[in-house]
This record gives sequence, C-alpha cells and structure tokens, in this order.
Amino acid sequence: MSVGFIGAGQLAHALVRGLSAAGVIATHRITASSPDTDLPTVQGLRKLGVNFTTSNKETVHKSDIIFLAVKPHIIPFVLDEIGSDIEDRHLIVSCAAGVTISSIEKKLQQYFATPKVMRCMTNTPVVVREGATVYATGTHANVEDGKLLEQLMASVGYCTEVEEDLIDAVTGLSGSGPAYAFTAVDALADGGVKMGLPRRLAVRLGAQAMLGAARMLLDSEQHPGQLKDNVCSPGGATIHALHVMESGGFRSLLINAVEASCVRTRKLQFLADQEKISRAAIKKTTLDKVLQQPGVNTEAVGNRPRGISFFNTSNPRTKKN
Repeated sequence: MSVGFIGAGQLAHALVRGLSAAGVIATHRITASSPDTDLPTVQGLRKLGVNFTTSNKETVHKSDIIFLAVKPHIIPFVLDEIGSDIEDRHLIVSCAAGVTISSIEKKLQQYFATPKVMRCMTNTPVVVREGATVYATGTHANVEDGKLLEQLMASVGYCTEVEEDLIDAVTGLSGSGPAYAFTAVDALADGGVKMGLPRRLAVRLGAQAMLGAARMLLDSEQHPGQLKDNVCSPGGATIHALHVMESGGFRSLLINAVEASCVRTRKLQFLADQEKISRAAIKKTTLDKVLQQPGVNTEAVGNRPRGISFFNTSNPRTKKN
C-alpha cells in the first residue's frame, strides 16, 4: 500500500507524522505534492523521508490512497488535473471542508466511470496520535475501502464512520476543536501569569489540566457535568470561578463557535453544490500556482461575469474504458 497527499500543508504534515509514528506505513511509501516548495511543512515532510514533488499527477501515479489535503476552492482544479489518471486501484479521500462526495464523484466521472471517493474530517492532534476522525463512504467505495481508511486513521486516534450529512457538525466540533482548546489554554495561562505564575509554568499547568480532564472523561462513564460537580466544593474557589464563567456566557460562546464553524462549512458546501464559486474567494497567488501546473484546464477559470464554475460539466473529457 502507498499513500499520497495532494497538498503539503499542516494537515498533510500532521497526518504523515502520526502515521509514521504509529508504524502503519513507512515514509518512503508516502508521496506529497504542492506547487509551493518553500512551505515549512514541505521541509518537514522531506526530513521525514517523504517523496516530495510539485506534480500532482506524479503523486497519483505513485499512490493507492490519495488524500486531497487542499483548500476547498482548490479542489476543482486538482480534480481537473488528476482526473485522467484515476484508476480502479485508487481510493480518493477528501479532507476538504464542505465539499461533498457527490460533487467530487460528478467531476471525476468525466474521466472514470466508477471513482472510489470517501470524505473524512480529522484534526491536527493526529500528529500525536490523539486525533478525532470521522468518514463517510461514496457510491463506488466498498466496505473494504472503509475498513482500510479506518485502519489508517484509527492508528492516529479515534475514528468512526458517520452519515455524510453529519460531517459539517463534526467540522464545527472536533475539526475546529483544537483551536478552541489552544485558545482556552492560552487564556488560562494569562490568568496564571496575572496571578504571578511564570509563563512557561502557567502554560504547562493549563495544558496538563486540559489533558487530564479529557482523559478522565474518556475513561469514565460519567457525564461531564457530574465530573465538573465533583471538583466543586460547597462555597469553594471552583464554584465561584464557574459562576464568573457562566456570567460571561462561556457555554454560549462555545456553542456559538461550533455553530459558526458548521455554518461556514455548509456555505462552502452550498457553493460547491451550486457549482459556482466567487472569484473573490480565490486568492490570485494561489490560483496562479495552480494554473501553472500541467493538465489544468485554464478555460474553467476564464473571465466569467457570474463567477467560476466549480464543477463544470460542459465538454466532458473521454472516460477511461
């Protein structure tokens, strides 16, 4: 088995580090591609022993499982580039927020009748094998394909299959969740520093408190509210602190954050399903790098008054037999 990453950013780097640390695949069997060779993550992948290339086609040729680890608005250009190289042996796994399986299948079917597509949402703690991953299976992917992906992702944390319509909510919760946690630790450390603790110690204590609490919850059958109550002595310091948090709308802020991330993801999905994306949504520098790659259909990004066709099905290419 060989694995490829189209996109060599933070997610690809985290997954490679986690997978190699878990021992499920050797780094010399991993290929990653990106038009930007100056990314720090590219240097990190090279140091790990990953085969790096600027050609997405080369990644496809060398890989059995292909992770699409690029921004959602780049997906159509990538699919245009690699579509004619997709074969029955390939399993395409999209990590792009808001891009549906059906949209990817529709695009790839211009080139290959039965593309095996899966969609997953993971998060950056895969780098320390504590990730949270869910996946959904496409029309042509079979049970064995799901088991293979789950075997890979379970080696770097928790992994389970869900219905695709739940993935947007997962994005808002665990996909964006590490950012919420890092912000919380940063704020806790600020509180510690305000009360006299050295910064380094404050960060370590805040992070350890989060880590320990998470482990207690996962190892327990108790509701998180019960575990919280166990810490609060009548009239004690913790219940007074929680009162301040409730007064500031702490719970509502977290609920609203999950909702905002989910809504944004659904907006990206809506753009994909409408097969339109605003030109303003694409950074020109990124688009130029994509257009420089061989095999990209520049007609798809011509001057159009109503935006760019996200999954243009006009003039379909000849499918493979």
